[in-house]
Amino acid sequence: MKTFIIAEAGVNHNGSIKIAKSLIDKAKVAKADAIKFQSFKGKNIIRKGTEKCDYQKGNTLESKDQLEMVSKLELSVEQHHEIFSYAREVQLEVISTPFDLESIELLENLNVNRYKIPSGEVNNPLLLYRVAQTKKPIILSTGMATLGEIETALSIIAFGLADKSNPSMERCSSFFVTREAQELLKKFVSILHCTTQYPAPPDEVNLNAMNTIQSSFNLPVGYSDHTEGIGVSIAAVALGASIVEKHFTLDRSMNGPDHSASIEPKELEQLVQEVRRVEQSLGSTQKIPTFSELKNISIVRRSIVAKGLIKKGETFSLDNLTLKRPGTGLNPLNIWRLLSEKATQDYSEDDFI
Repeated sequence: MKTFIIAEAGVNHNGSIKIAKSLIDKAKVAKADAIKFQSFKGKNIIRKGTEKCDYQKGNTLESKDQLEMVSKLELSVEQHHEIFSYAREVQLEVISTPFDLESIELLENLNVNRYKIPSGEVNNPLLLYRVAQTKKPIILSTGMATLGEIETALSIIAFGLADKSNPSMERCSSFFVTREAQELLKKFVSILHCTTQYPAPPDEVNLNAMNTIQSSFNLPVGYSDHTEGIGVSIAAVALGASIVEKHFTLDRSMNGPDHSASIEPKELEQLVQEVRRVEQSLGSTQKIPTFSELKNISIVRRSIVAKGLIKKGETFSLDNLTLKRPGTGLNPLNIWRLLSEKATQDYSEDDFI
C-alpha cells in the first residue's frame, strides 16, 4: 500500500505568496503526494492576550501574544485562490487545515479534495460537525488526545457525515455505536497519531500507539511527525502508517513559529525516497526464498564432501567427512545418517559424497 505523504507547509510561507509558491515547487520536486497549508482568521480563534506556546516564543519575539503572531500569517481569500491555482497548475494536490467555520466555507469554494483536522481542534464540535457535513475525506490528528477524546470526536464526525440535524453530545454518542456510523467513518476518516510538541522528544513519540488507535477504532492510521529529522516518519511507515505528514520549510533559520522544527527541501526529498523504499521492503508475509535468492542457494549453502582420501569400505565419520560449498551435492542434513555407514567407492579430498 502506498503511503500518502503530506508536505506540511503550514504557516511557513510567512504570509508571502512567493514563499508559498516556492514551497509548492519544492514539494513537487520531492514527489510528495500533497502540500498542506493552514486557513484561519486569527480573531475567530484566539482571544487577545493569549500566551504563545514555549516553542513559538523563540522565533517570534516581535509578536507579544498568539493573536498578533498568527494574524501576520493569515492568508487572504485572494492568496488562497492564487496558491490553490498554482499547486493545481503544477499538478500537486493542495490541502489546507481550517481552524474556523469561515475557513471551511472558503475551502469548500476552492473545492478542496480532503480536510485535515488539527490536534488542537479535536474537541471543537462545531468544526468537526461542519467538516463532516462536506462529505470529503477527513484526516483527524490526535495530538494531546486520549482514546476517549478520539471516540468523542469520531462520534461527532459520524453524526455530521450522516447529515443528521440537531446535534448534541448524547445523540452523537448514541449514533456512534450504530453500523451506519461505523461504515461512514470507514469510508471517510483516517486518524493520525501525533505528539504536539515542536520538536517532539523521541521518548514521547510512542509510535506503538498507532497500533492502539487502529485496533480501537478499526480505521486507517498514520503519523503526523514533529520530531527532528526523518527517521521516525520512516519507522512509522514500517509500523503500518498509511499517511505521513511532516512540516517542511525553505530554511530552518527563517523567522516564524514552525521553521526551526521543520525539515528542509533536500530532507523532504530524502523522506519521500526512503518511505517508498520501506514500502517496497515490507513486501509479503510469506517466508519463502525470493526470486533473487533462488540462484544463490546452491552457491552459499554446503554439501557433504570428503575431508581427505576415503577408501572403499571405510566407515564414514566426522574425521573423514566435512561440509563445504557449493550446495549442489548431498544436503548437509544427511551427515548424521551417514555416520557409521561404509563408503561404496573411493573418494578424494573435496569429492561430493
